[in-house]
Parts: sequence; structure tokens; C-alpha cells
Amino acid sequence: MAHILIVEDDLEINKLIARNLKLVGYTYLQAYSGNEAIKMVEENSFDLILLDIMLPGMDGFEVIKKVDYEPVIFITAKDGLDHKLNGLKLGADDYIVKPFEMLELLARIDVVLRRTKKNISMFSLDDTVVNLTDRTVTVHGKEIYLPPREFELLEVLIKNQNIALSRDKLLELAWGFDYFGETRTVDNHIQKLRRKLGWEERIKTIHKLGYRLEVKK
Repeated sequence: MAHILIVEDDLEINKLIARNLKLVGYTYLQAYSGNEAIKMVEENSFDLILLDIMLPGMDGFEVIKKVDYEPVIFITAKDGLDHKLNGLKLGADDYIVKPFEMLELLARIDVVLRRTKKNISMFSLDDTVVNLTDRTVTVHGKEIYLPPREFELLEVLIKNQNIALSRDKLLELAWGFDYFGETRTVDNHIQKLRRKLGWEERIKTIHKLGYRLEVKK
């Protein structure tokens, strides 16, 4: 999994991002100022930097000029078009405005890491191996077929592992914003995935909410 640097001077936001990165399997380091971020980049290798703009000492716009070989997503309260255009012109891969939904941030991280070819492509759990690039699944060494909708639901569960997702959110992420099906559709597909993958104890039902792929040991 990718190694990510979080550069955010708000302690609670920094901790919240770190907690969710850990849940889905990313490793990370945390910085709270621009100067600290530069020092960490000099001493470590990162696949992505999550970078606030308003930082003590050196702001995010100055930081990105010094780490332009690293993929960067700006996370900032500055929502003006001028700020966004400036960030993108400086080489940022994306720009997300506070407040934001954590699932949106995770999705944008995945897009950037896919584009830079630094994200997970293989996922294994118990006797099941999923190749997210080739869209293939093997169970006990034997390849099994998953229809497109089942695979898309599986991919969402893997990318948001250990996070409880509502049925509505699963519909949105796996079927798209324009899907008008019922949440029972999710239940039916979840049952099929459990049976085919042998994940009856891995895909947990969250009472009155939805489901979670349990990967934590």
C-alpha cells in the first residue's frame, strides 16, 4: 500500500485523516508545518502528500515548489477559484476544500495513486486474491467469475476496508450517482459475494446501516 505524508497544522484534522488512512491500509507520517514537511520529504520517500495551504512558517504553495516530484493533493479551507487554479498550476494533482467527506478524500487519493501507478493492485484475504487491475478473482487458487456489478461492489469494499458503509453509500460508490435502484440490491449482491468468496465472517452487517469488510487481524 501507498505511504502518505499528511501536512496539516490542525491537530484534530490531522489525526482524523491519519486514522482513516490507517483503517484502509495506508501507511503515513504526520507533519504540522511547511518546514517540517520539507524535512520529512528529504528523509523519507512518499507516494503522495496531502498538503494544507495555510501552514505556519512556509505555506503549502511554497512547499509544493520544493517537492514537485511528489504527487500532491491540496486540502484547504481556501475555496476561491484563484487559489485552486494557482495550486493546480503549481503541479497539484487535486484540490479538495474543507470541510470534506472522508470517503471523498479516500476516493480522490485512490484516483491520484492509480494515475501515478502507486496504488494497490493486488489484494488478498484468507484464500481469496483479487487483482484490481485485471479485475480477476481467485479463491483457493481457482479463478471465479464476478459480474461487473459484483466486482465493482467488491472493489468499493476493498478500498474502504474496515470502514462501515451505508447501503446508500455503497449504491452511490458502486453503481454511480445516477442509479435509482433500491438498497435491497446491495443486500442481494453482498450475499452473493459472501458465498462466492467465502467471506461470510469477513463482510460484516452493521445494524441499521450497511456493511463493512473486516480486514483487521
